[in-house]
Amino acid sequence: MEGRFLVGLLGAGIGTSLSPPLHEREADNLGLRYLYQLIDITALGLPVEATGELLGQARRLGFRGVNVTHPCKQAAVGHLDELSPDAAAIGAVNTVVWSNGTAVGYNTDWSGFTASFERGLPGAPVERVVLLGAGGAGAAVAHAVLWLGAARLTVVDPDAGRAARLVGALAGTFGTGRVRGGGPDLLAESLGEADGLVNATPIGMVGHPGVPLPVELLRPELWVADIIYRPLETELLAHARRLGCRTLGGGGMVVFQAAEAFRLFAGVAPDPERMLRHFADLTGVEVAR
Repeated sequence: MEGRFLVGLLGAGIGTSLSPPLHEREADNLGLRYLYQLIDITALGLPVEATGELLGQARRLGFRGVNVTHPCKQAAVGHLDELSPDAAAIGAVNTVVWSNGTAVGYNTDWSGFTASFERGLPGAPVERVVLLGAGGAGAAVAHAVLWLGAARLTVVDPDAGRAARLVGALAGTFGTGRVRGGGPDLLAESLGEADGLVNATPIGMVGHPGVPLPVELLRPELWVADIIYRPLETELLAHARRLGCRTLGGGGMVVFQAAEAFRLFAGVAPDPERMLRHFADLTGVEVAR
């Protein structure tokens, strides 16, 4: 096992990301020399189309790998040599590892959401679920929700065509009949009969304030999950809690996906419970069970 690792995070507006300290603290506990750098396309003044060139530069500079976040998760796919089965099925990557000259893309978002959901909303029904957002993060969450057993997943995106494309991709893995998709006109009907709602859009995160749907569509019987962790208390979750909904923030997902990415980078298993404690120390907020 190597003992020195240069890794990073590629995305937009990532200056407040907790990924560097999460990874570096765990590496310290494991006795590894580990440097985690940010590659922020917003700070660099670059468009998402620069994703491929930035991946190439990181490779040439000796990075072991990079995490990939909004809005580069789908853009990165076409610039890799191989995809893990999960990443290929989802059509988006959040982790790239260079090994023996080969760039391999993985997706740890879906397993991160799954672990967070099982820990934070135990016993929550998943018969009918509404998902907001059909981008890279939405694709991973859709995969997770169906893996958790959802019989009917409704994908809602402002771009109805993008939602339809995700539905088609999911049908190839999970079969037809379990997923439908479209624009915001589906919200009222689908939420009226849903067990839960997941926000996988950027709306609510730092730099993108607001809520991703009319809050009057929420009702106390729903569980509501948000994958955003900057801030941990989004406007959507605040509204849902006031109504009495069970809620799940994005802290657990970010820790569990980071733990799996760490394993892929370093070739050694981290301690997820210790990483949850790192997260609590960094934010002052413990991820609820």
